[in-house]
Amino acid sequence: MNVIKVLPDQLISQIAAGEVVERPASALKELLENSLDAKSTDIKVSLIEGGIKQLRVADNGNGINEADLSLSLTRHATSKISSLDDLESVASLGFRGEALASIASISRTQIVSRAQAAKHAWTIHSYGSEISALEPSALDAGTIVEVNDLYFNTPARRKFLKKEATEFGHCEDAYTRVALSRPDVAFTLEHNGRIVSRYAVAEPSKRFKDVMGTEFAAETVTVDDEAAGLRFWGVAAKPTFNRGRRDTQYVYVNGRFVRDKLIAHAIRQAYQDVLHHDRHPAFVLFLELDPHLVDVNVHPAKTEVRFRDGQAIHRFIFHALNKVLATPTGESNAVTAGQAAHNPFVSASSSNDSFAQPYPRFQSQMPLSANQTPDFYQQLYGETNAPPNEKSGLFEATAPQNNAPAQETAEYPLGFALGQVHGIYVLAQNTQGLVVVDMHAAHERIMYERLKQALDDKAVPMQPLLLPVSFNADRLEVATVNELLASGEDTLTQLGFDIAVLSPTTLAVRAVPTLLQRADAVALARDVLRELSEYGASRVLTDQRNTLLGTMACHAAVRANRSLTITEMNALLRDMEATERSGQCNHGRPTWFQVSMGDLDKMFMRGK
Repeated sequence: MNVIKVLPDQLISQIAAGEVVERPASALKELLENSLDAKSTDIKVSLIEGGIKQLRVADNGNGINEADLSLSLTRHATSKISSLDDLESVASLGFRGEALASIASISRTQIVSRAQAAKHAWTIHSYGSEISALEPSALDAGTIVEVNDLYFNTPARRKFLKKEATEFGHCEDAYTRVALSRPDVAFTLEHNGRIVSRYAVAEPSKRFKDVMGTEFAAETVTVDDEAAGLRFWGVAAKPTFNRGRRDTQYVYVNGRFVRDKLIAHAIRQAYQDVLHHDRHPAFVLFLELDPHLVDVNVHPAKTEVRFRDGQAIHRFIFHALNKVLATPTGESNAVTAGQAAHNPFVSASSSNDSFAQPYPRFQSQMPLSANQTPDFYQQLYGETNAPPNEKSGLFEATAPQNNAPAQETAEYPLGFALGQVHGIYVLAQNTQGLVVVDMHAAHERIMYERLKQALDDKAVPMQPLLLPVSFNADRLEVATVNELLASGEDTLTQLGFDIAVLSPTTLAVRAVPTLLQRADAVALARDVLRELSEYGASRVLTDQRNTLLGTMACHAAVRANRSLTITEMNALLRDMEATERSGQCNHGRPTWFQVSMGDLDKMFMRGK
């Protein structure tokens, strides 16, 4: 009995569909690329129920002639390559000849097309494995591909699709990526009979502004560099316009949207000196090179590429972008108060020269009376003697009730605060000498451990906001909240949040975790929803739990350049002493260093 068997063509097509058509957005991407390859100048996309019920792409391109239309639904049938040489220098977006066949094998598909020289159009239908004969049809020009009931014959795959709003969000992302890549083509997107967006033919800068928004366009610098047959061009946001996630990063290689680690690393390196490592830059960038120098036949989804000389590409991209980012941009690079509210790592007074000079040139007066009198700490922490403005502050901790000088107190390993340096480091004195604390890193670890404990105890306290904070949300964020509410899952409540849907584009934060009540509610909610959308509620509370809590803790941690009172500094030191793993922050960086009296003596050559 034969063990190895040749698979039926229909099963082969469905296996290929699993690689090419992961969801409606994958099918839309393939159809849009076919329209662009056909030299279309006007493309209309219509979706019903997020593309699950129907996905329709109409273009005014070259069309498909009668003979070729009958082959269009056959696997590995393509007009774009015919030899190995063609494969090694692919200039078109599509070339595998699998997309239409794969889509047709798992849907009810109809293609109507008219070649430019044809007297009339022709239509072909597919019903899973059944493909009809050609029929004459009426169409002015171009091609219309209509995909109905995706995965109707593979219910095991269909059940993995998300709700309509989520699938539409992914389709809109795919549409946006293509629209950004071709400003010379008009695009229209319609969902459930309503036009969502329409982009007219425009200059690249106008298309970038229309798609990415005016705020992005106002905060970008132009990139355009050429060398040795390479061109790298587009727009990149200034470091002050940074994001908490990579949702505004678009890179194209010869017009093809890609996710390439080499290019991503080069871009990240260019931003390294001017961007906090927890933030992400925004950009729309294009790399153009000889097709022989890049291999696009790496993955069925065609979003991965391989360069013949990766090091040269990396150097070219890094230097082209680094040069632009290093160029002074004048007053337009100043950070407004509104931007600072969305960017927790810069202050409202930051300007371009703050990147060259990492610390502020001055700070508010530092209290220097910390060790002047023996009863200082008694006065500081006593209920009756503490100054009114220092009885409560950013930190809340049980203070020591003794009046012993810090150098004689071994009970408190981190000692007692002396003051701050540039609003970043806390200086403290203990029995061994000087302690230097990175206050943001230390507080981040404290908040992280408290959040972990609260979640373990299933008791994350919730703080209702006096006035709910509403914000414009993207479709995936709204869909994520809707799915959680519809499913009856209390994931948001478990995490200490109350988020409501006000409209298809607006969310409202009504409550946040009590531990994070001083954080930016909108930025915090966006980051939490991003994690929930990407990993799902169950994974966020299990294997992605610590990642999410680390993100939340970072929002709550005291920021650099924040002036603390002596009371607050000492409370931070006490909290560090009571917190596990407080020697490192969530990212592995040290939170404090000890400088012994011996080290200080050596610095000043005492005893020599």
